[in-house]
Amino acid sequence: MNGPAFNYHLLRSALSLFSKNLAELDRAEYRQVRDQALKSFELETRVLATDEARDLVIPEKLLDASLQRLSSRYADRDEFLQDLKINSLDEAGLRVALHRELLFDAVLQRVAADCPPVSDVDIGLFYEMHRDRFETPELRVARHILITVNPDFPDNTRTAAKARMEQVVEKLAGRVNRFADFAKRFSECPTAMEGGALGDVKPGQLYAELDALLFSMQAGEISPIVESEMGFHILLCERIKPGKRMSLTKATPRIRSLLQERQQRNRQKAWLETLPQRTELLLTDCG
Repeated sequence: MNGPAFNYHLLRSALSLFSKNLAELDRAEYRQVRDQALKSFELETRVLATDEARDLVIPEKLLDASLQRLSSRYADRDEFLQDLKINSLDEAGLRVALHRELLFDAVLQRVAADCPPVSDVDIGLFYEMHRDRFETPELRVARHILITVNPDFPDNTRTAAKARMEQVVEKLAGRVNRFADFAKRFSECPTAMEGGALGDVKPGQLYAELDALLFSMQAGEISPIVESEMGFHILLCERIKPGKRMSLTKATPRIRSLLQERQQRNRQKAWLETLPQRTELLLTDCG
């Protein structure tokens, strides 16, 4: 089979599967590309043969815009035309292929338009069944001080690092207002420059040991020493930001859009499955 419409499907498959032009494919890659192109071209051909496609018209301005979007990816027109030639296409053939592609999309849009509107009941049920999607987790505003463990340095062996952290804790003496200053002086984490600030921390963001400890603390509390694979830490929980749940009213537009898109995809899939197999179309040049 040849012709601009099918060659366009070959090129599109080569780019999607391997990010290559056709000339860059090896034999095995070309077989995969051809198999995918045969399927997509056959499906497109069947869709364009339906009653739903019969009276559709693609405006020339829309076709021009599609062609312009593709050509604008190239440095100049000569490079664009050369790339088309390498892939067994020219500008006129590409225009034919794009016209088919736009018709195909228009048919599927027409099919999707038959979907009934999403009801408030559907929206309410989705909200209740997927509450976690509309929840913001509790956050902790935190700082930390880290003394790293590194056996290559005498001051950072495990024993020495722990002893140094114990000295920091003793000097800090639970003074929350001095925590940032101590982080700048003693912490071996890059956050030391910001007084050990970790910002808004959500569950699961830190090492497991730190995470479990931080989310068990009260606001204004300094933790005991805790060890991670990095070394020894102490944490300050500066503030707790409670989790929030988006109201049904605010969530409704998002849910409606999601359910509408899902209905449309299902409608299109069901419609496509009703189309008769027309493999004989592959033997014709539809370009």
